[in-house]
Amino acid sequence: MRLVEERLLRMDRIETVYARSTLSAGQGEEEVIGTIQLDLVDWDRCRPAAEIGAAIRDGTADIAGIDVQVQTESGGPTQGKPVNLEISASEPAAQAAAVEQVLAIMDRLGGFTDVTDTRPLPGVEVAIDVDRAEAARYGADVSLLGQAIQLLTQGITVTDYRPGDADGELDMRVRFPSDARSLAELGNLRVPTSAGLVPISNFVTFAPTERVGVIRRIDERRVTTIETNVAPGLLVNDQIAALSAALDEAQLPPGTDYSFAGEAEDQQEAMVFLMSAFVAAILLMFVILLLQFNSFFQAVVVMSAIVFSIAGVLLGLLVTGRPFGVVMGGVGMIALAGIVVNNNIVLIDTFNDLRRSGMGAREATLRTGAQRLRPVVLTSVTTALGLMPMVIGLNIDFFTREIVYGAPSTQYWTELSSAIAGGLVVATVLTLVVTPAMLMLRRDRVARDAAREGKPAPA
Repeated sequence: MRLVEERLLRMDRIETVYARSTLSAGQGEEEVIGTIQLDLVDWDRCRPAAEIGAAIRDGTADIAGIDVQVQTESGGPTQGKPVNLEISASEPAAQAAAVEQVLAIMDRLGGFTDVTDTRPLPGVEVAIDVDRAEAARYGADVSLLGQAIQLLTQGITVTDYRPGDADGELDMRVRFPSDARSLAELGNLRVPTSAGLVPISNFVTFAPTERVGVIRRIDERRVTTIETNVAPGLLVNDQIAALSAALDEAQLPPGTDYSFAGEAEDQQEAMVFLMSAFVAAILLMFVILLLQFNSFFQAVVVMSAIVFSIAGVLLGLLVTGRPFGVVMGGVGMIALAGIVVNNNIVLIDTFNDLRRSGMGAREATLRTGAQRLRPVVLTSVTTALGLMPMVIGLNIDFFTREIVYGAPSTQYWTELSSAIAGGLVVATVLTLVVTPAMLMLRRDRVARDAAREGKPAPA
């Protein structure tokens, strides 16, 4: 930890370094011996996170015996690495074989970095076998024996304390001095009995066993978790899809199951919720339009703008070079659905007013397009221009009177604003052309039906 910290301190653009060891505290994963947190300088004077991570890996690659992993701070609720695969099995041997097979598949696919798993580390532990009959003859309490061993190892928690500079409570433990905490002292440990202090070696035997580690279970099945980051330039969703397809084709050991957790699980839950909200919003809007226009066809024409807007959303993200995210992209599509129908509502409402005044269908359609062209275009253009600062990532600092491009605070909203602006512009252009055409198509169809029945064609 000290060696890695010294090398990090020699790097530029690092403001503070906070290191803490988890090995002595008995916290965190088994293979993690410590965590170093870096606070960087301001974003406009700092390199991208991908370059800093690569520099840290290169600068510590020659240190033998350790594996340095770099992880950026999560900007959302998801904790840990983005790819989280849980492998469960009823038999430990099958589970270990499945983990090795999955790691080989990930290595073959490529694009995965900082791969870790929760398998127990290899090692030897000392098993303590208590002869209960012999302990009863001495009058020794087995639970008291366990507390005595805890005093020799991790200690016994007696209370907790919360200092003023800590976020949570800290355990206060009592244990033997450091020079008395050794394997040799374990055999000389004495416990109180009815006959006085008796060495535990009289009724306890020590035997070396294979290290077990921490056994994790979900729904009563042993689970091993594989976590990994994704290489820069690759999408997490693409890597998960490729890994899932490879696992479906692979022949894992019998009785082995796998499931994706972490970011993939959160994304699936968000997608289900947003799809339900999107469908509910469309149904409510359709019912309201049907009641207002009293026409099923005109309600469908109004809702057709939502279909046009989806193409605009994809085009806007393509122009800005942003991937489609379930959360921000989905929220943008739901918000856009309520905006783009306004243009069709204005057009159809004007068309109905002109028709009620006795104007023919063709002339009413042409006048509707001419009268409502300017308000429809101005509404869409002003909305799109108002979103442009977020689309291109401009940040205005009123205190320093600076206009900055690419600030971290703007990156979160770029996808949402690009989806709304792109969908609105494309839907407006198509609406001004398609909606009048669909109204005339309806009139021509009615005219053909009337001619077929020998009735006079409507105006």
